[in-house]
Amino acid sequence: MSLPQKVSLRKALLDGFWSGMLALIVFGPISGLVLQGYEVQNELTRPLLIAALVAIGRFLVSFCMQTENGRRYLDKLVGKRDAGVTVSSLKKGKYQYLVIPLLILGGLCLPFVIGKYWLTVVILAMIYVLLGLGLNIVVGLAGMLDLGYVAFYAVGAYSLAMGAQYFDLGFWTILPLAGIGAALFGAMLGFPVLRMHGDYLAIVTLGFGEIIRLVLNNMLEITGGPNGASAPPPTLFGLEFARSAKQGGVPFHEYFGIAYSPSYKYIFIYLVLFIIVCLMILFVTRLKQMPMGRAWEALREDEIACRSLGINHVTVKLSAFMMGAMVGGIAGVFFATYQGFINPSSFTFFESALILAIVVLGGLGSTVGVIVAALVLTILPEVLRDFAEYRVLMFGMAMVLMMVWKPRGLIRIKRKAYAIEEPAA
Repeated sequence: MSLPQKVSLRKALLDGFWSGMLALIVFGPISGLVLQGYEVQNELTRPLLIAALVAIGRFLVSFCMQTENGRRYLDKLVGKRDAGVTVSSLKKGKYQYLVIPLLILGGLCLPFVIGKYWLTVVILAMIYVLLGLGLNIVVGLAGMLDLGYVAFYAVGAYSLAMGAQYFDLGFWTILPLAGIGAALFGAMLGFPVLRMHGDYLAIVTLGFGEIIRLVLNNMLEITGGPNGASAPPPTLFGLEFARSAKQGGVPFHEYFGIAYSPSYKYIFIYLVLFIIVCLMILFVTRLKQMPMGRAWEALREDEIACRSLGINHVTVKLSAFMMGAMVGGIAGVFFATYQGFINPSSFTFFESALILAIVVLGGLGSTVGVIVAALVLTILPEVLRDFAEYRVLMFGMAMVLMMVWKPRGLIRIKRKAYAIEEPAA
């Protein structure tokens, strides 16, 4: 029988004190110094409050960790930190075939019950869902850290703008072509990095993303440089969603004899985007169960063992880069037609970091987790607009907490279980 451990109040107080001092050093310059015009004002109330909360929290954690009940409670709160995947049960969910159709029906009805502002927010959230699904193929399934994914996003957006400006191509023509073009760019990136892993791969992909942005920024005669370029809105069988026809078609409201509303354009973009996202979710889910998806997961777990089994790592890496880039290019087309105007400042490294945060927070390889994280990280800042200046700080804190609490993400990977049928007697 083990003796009860003696609780050291002094140790808990020291841990809380030093944690509070560290928080004060970190948050003091960020939230304590406010620039008003040409003067810097000291507002130490906020950093002191944050440091006090951190000190109290650290004191309580340190005190609880010295008791058996406290350790047991914290273990339940944090959860198991084991790696790997969870094997799903053979029993199918009771409401599985009821929940999914209801979610699809609710998603189709959503644009008709919310206002224009929130509809635009949801469209942006759906675009990030598409981007998260694409990057999840590269990072979550294949295990290759890509910090330049925004480059494929930019390729898709500028494909629509340049195609309409120089070749008179519309939304529906560019949509598949942008996916193919982004996939070719993914192959171009994949060839030089076949032998790279980890940090080296991340640096090269980061450089690729910055190269694309700088090229778009400096090609003034073609892309418009910092001035940007306009992108055409989508059409439906020649019907335009503008007050007056600009592409040689017929306005949507005149054809149906209804009053004009600027919401028609966003409702149509949302419905098309929602269908594309649903098809992409189905495509990625099926792909994970196919030999290609299994090869990606094998490459992620151990490349040497993967190659020893006879799997061509060149084909596997290139297919992952091309598939992920294709999804990013399609998302870029929707972003361009939704905005109506694009410039290189929309495709900075922060966008790549945001998409990577969606994949990591949602769960590497988890489709449902990526969807949840994308919706939360895009809609929540709009709800908490008063704290917009702390957005990056909140992202960093969320990443740190997730690495401590859920290192495998919000929703871990679940591998499908198969039953072995016994031969008939």
